[in-house]
Amino acid sequence: MRDSAQEKAKIELRNVRKSFGNVDVIHGLDLMIEGGEFVVFVGPSGCGKSTLLRMIAGLEDVTSGDILIADRDVTDLDPSKRGIAMVFQSYALYPHMNVRQNLSFGLEMAKTSPEEIERQVQAAAQVLKIEVLLDRRPGQLSGGQRQRVAIGRAIVRKPLAFLFDEPLSNLDAELRVSMRIEIARLHRELGNTMIYVTHDQTEAMTLADRIVVLKDGRIEQVGTPREVYEDPNSLFVAGFIGSPRMNIVDAVYMPENRLGVAEGLISLHQPLADISEGTTVKLGIRPEHLALGDRQESSLHATIDFTEYLGSTRYLYCYLPGGESITVEQRDGRDYVPGEDVWMNFDLEYLRLFSAQGERLRPVALETASAKSTKG
Repeated sequence: MRDSAQEKAKIELRNVRKSFGNVDVIHGLDLMIEGGEFVVFVGPSGCGKSTLLRMIAGLEDVTSGDILIADRDVTDLDPSKRGIAMVFQSYALYPHMNVRQNLSFGLEMAKTSPEEIERQVQAAAQVLKIEVLLDRRPGQLSGGQRQRVAIGRAIVRKPLAFLFDEPLSNLDAELRVSMRIEIARLHRELGNTMIYVTHDQTEAMTLADRIVVLKDGRIEQVGTPREVYEDPNSLFVAGFIGSPRMNIVDAVYMPENRLGVAEGLISLHQPLADISEGTTVKLGIRPEHLALGDRQESSLHATIDFTEYLGSTRYLYCYLPGGESITVEQRDGRDYVPGEDVWMNFDLEYLRLFSAQGERLRPVALETASAKSTKG
């Protein structure tokens, strides 16, 4: 099923904007998606991710800017001429047709020969493991089977790129997991460029080669799942990516490169760039990077509110002396009770700092090294 030309179909957005009347919803985005890459657009409802996908598909007009697919400007082209295939969350299958007819309908409209139609339908059915479903109608299929058929209808068109618009939203939790695996396997086998829209950051983390985090029609960060999880560029990305979310605690930047947090002090190894003493900052630390134990140099004092047992994992939901909530992923196996006081220890390597406005703060040494690298 692979086609080397399809694998090389990169998608480029150049200063793309979208407005509805006087309301701007997409604000001059620039993005390069390499050929064969699996890119996930993720963000909360209303961030513009589905609008952006529909602009790439040609289902929404572009107010300004350019969209290129395989180095061809498709900004003003009809959707049918862009070389893309779109898979919707609603499946959009013809209920009066069986699976075979649903798969072949687009090819028939394109005047494809019966022999070629049969060959492509069988090939798609084999990839998706739906050969035994070809004579059934959509009403006789489960949600996961219907989604496979919808994907199969896209496959037979041999597109340059697949666009997925929240395709798993209508499935239950167990089916979503299995279909994530199916879509990842499909990408590995076909090699096409794929863009996938979701509000579910778990889907983004498990499927993507790179994640595009969107907020209010702007790109907050582009990076691999590891990059956006471990090195978020903003407070928004830190809070949105990860489940449970990153703990965010108010702190004050003190003399001698220390942070005043609740009733304690944390000493930093390096000074922060462009931050004066007495400035309020946001301290971020992930639940798995906190460990309960005796007080150490970098510790937070907290009180347990309640515990959540999930079998292989247990989360402790606590609060600091000032009332701020903080979550710990417990690993020591001990039973804790509500009201118990604990010390949370962590390595400074895992600390992430942000300004009060949500911008990432980095140590001076790292800022200087980055600037030298840029000049070089």
